[in-house]
Amino acid sequence: MEISLPLHKMYARLNDEGTVEYTLANEYQKWLMNDIIGHTLSIQFENAIYCISCGRKTNKSFNQGFCYPCFQNAPEASPCIIHPELCEAHLNKGRDVEWEQKHHNQPHIVYLSQTSHIKVGVTRDLQIPTRWIDQGAHAALILAEVPYRRLAGEIEVALKPHISDKTNWRAMLQNTFKEEDLIEVKNQMKKILPEELQNYLSEDDTIVEIKFPVIRYPEKVKSLNLDKTPIYKGKLTGIKGQYLLFEDNTVFNVRKFGGYQVTLSV
Repeated sequence: MEISLPLHKMYARLNDEGTVEYTLANEYQKWLMNDIIGHTLSIQFENAIYCISCGRKTNKSFNQGFCYPCFQNAPEASPCIIHPELCEAHLNKGRDVEWEQKHHNQPHIVYLSQTSHIKVGVTRDLQIPTRWIDQGAHAALILAEVPYRRLAGEIEVALKPHISDKTNWRAMLQNTFKEEDLIEVKNQMKKILPEELQNYLSEDDTIVEIKFPVIRYPEKVKSLNLDKTPIYKGKLTGIKGQYLLFEDNTVFNVRKFGGYQVTLSV
């Protein structure tokens, strides 16, 4: 079984049992990645990279798949992706105003998720639970709901002195985490939030639990870099976040190498 494609983020969904199902596809084929767990997977970089925004061939990838011009100009790579408090979509501004209106001048969620620890994050409401899956969270809940991205960023910034907005990705991949009560942390954050942002707090305390298709977590973490190791073969033992996990403790961040032309074979 073989598939060739420029890499892109795996499509992920929760099934009825709360387990993530991953799919990777090109124009002609679709792989349910869960089905190949336990099998030997070969990854071969074909020495070609295509921008995930404009599609043109590029010698180097920036910010998980952009050519340099798109990294500088595409709305998908704008600073407010990483720093939502900088977003000006609600002011009818941005690198691409139409794109900003469609993606950022829309309802957003501020959430708490349990990865290596409980962290705060921001995403568009339509990206729930995809965002939680992509960052390897095994549980999450909504903290606040806002009408546009800038407000979500302001809430996140207000909470950052009190709670992390980063994941320890190595600990997440090893499935080691600090046991904490999401509801208790949410109640603490409610008390900390400035009064002018209190109206956006959510009363929904539903905790979404997420199970990942993993038969063995790595004891250590060795990252596969296609620029240094263009051919790799190993037994796939699981998938978590956007990482493939292998028996020899190698992990491969599929999203990081967006646009890299690869051939996968089982």
